[in-house]
Amino acid sequence: MRSIILKTMTMYLLPLLLIFSVFLLFRGHNHPGGGFVGGLVASAAYSLYLLGFGIDKVKTIFRVQPIKVLAFGLFLAASSVVFPIFLGKPLMTGVWYEHKLPIVGSLGTPSVFDTGVYFTVLGVTLNIIFTLFEDKE
Repeated sequence: MRSIILKTMTMYLLPLLLIFSVFLLFRGHNHPGGGFVGGLVASAAYSLYLLGFGIDKVKTIFRVQPIKVLAFGLFLAASSVVFPIFLGKPLMTGVWYEHKLPIVGSLGTPSVFDTGVYFTVLGVTLNIIFTLFEDKE
């Protein structure tokens, strides 16, 4: 039996925690935070929702297999590392977009790398959590 208080709380906390995880992702290049912490907060949000509603409800909300999220994150991180080679620069050199965007600020390969880490951490942790809860139920 699941608690009505936990269900109600998680319905409101899931979107707030996901927005906070994206905030941590974009804030993390020059301040504390980044892809790793943002990915952990996002996976904690889904884990909290899982405790309230169960694995089936979380899978209907998440819709993508966590292993695909992990692969996408690894692709983003690897492509941001290799991209400067195509511009004639050394490996892992930061390449920045010339104009600043209104909300995000300046974007570059470090931002793409952080986003890749975000999706990688989210995919790994959700894969572990989904596997543990599937075995339990």
